[in-house]
Amino acid sequence: MVHERSSEPRPSPGSYEGYEADTALELAPRLAYFAGVARHEHVTRAAQDMGVPQSTLSRAIVRLEADLGVALFARKGRTVSLTPAGRTFLASVERALAEVERAAEAVRADTDPRSGKVAFGFLHTMGSETVPGLIRAFRADHPRIRFTLVQNYGEAMIERLRAGELDLCLTSPVPDAPDLVARRLDEQRLRLVVPDDHRLAGRRRVRLAEAADETFVTLEPGYGLRRITDDLCAQAGFTPRVAFEGEEAETLRGLVAAGLGVALLPPPAVARPGVVELTVTAPRAVREIGVAWLDGHPDTPPVAEFKRFLLSRRGRLLPE
Repeated sequence: MVHERSSEPRPSPGSYEGYEADTALELAPRLAYFAGVARHEHVTRAAQDMGVPQSTLSRAIVRLEADLGVALFARKGRTVSLTPAGRTFLASVERALAEVERAAEAVRADTDPRSGKVAFGFLHTMGSETVPGLIRAFRADHPRIRFTLVQNYGEAMIERLRAGELDLCLTSPVPDAPDLVARRLDEQRLRLVVPDDHRLAGRRRVRLAEAADETFVTLEPGYGLRRITDDLCAQAGFTPRVAFEGEEAETLRGLVAAGLGVALLPPPAVARPGVVELTVTAPRAVREIGVAWLDGHPDTPPVAEFKRFLLSRRGRLLPE
């Protein structure tokens, strides 16, 4: 068989990447046909096995050889055998098709309504009690659904949501952005945490303005709780003097216990010695917690089911 080579000029080095992409798009639909014919070494039997007309299969192989500019088969009637170039090409094609099949199986497994996967992000402060309790309750009715869990601060989770790395996230404050859908689920009281030998430690309640002269330990900028702390202090009429910035609430409690400052924090999962936690009476010290997802992003069945579950927990998201 004589193949006519294209008279179009080969791409310049600067355009080679685009050329490779175009070549792949042209070749991809015909690779399975090529592998089927190579497996049977007979065009008619391959067409019957794959459920396609013989003429369609023959044209696809001829076009593939023309695109490559090389004979892949030696023909004798309807019987064919691979040429050396065909054997080399087949090895790579089989690997590529196997990888595609593995990817398809992984996608099907992740979207299975009974055993699929949910990529779920949440705040560090919700990792010890809230999220384990939620997943335990959800899996009582959906025992085979799997989770990829990501702990991070709010802004980082929103970026991962936008990048498609998360399906849903629990965050605070509840985001307000045109590309996101967010639903408020609950609110959590914040407490002023002071060392147990602090001047306010004998109190049960305190106005935040009474801590205006204190040194604060806070989360780093970018964390939702840091923004809430700054806003509450502003409402109380002062800017907090920050001595230490951290990434986890329990680290901040340790700093408070060491006498290095005071902090506004949500309640701990387990009481920590060395600190006293005071109810803040003014301003109202709470943080709203909500679930967010990307607007217009289609849900897989397991994600849709978990989303419904979270929305059903409105007002009772947090442990008592």
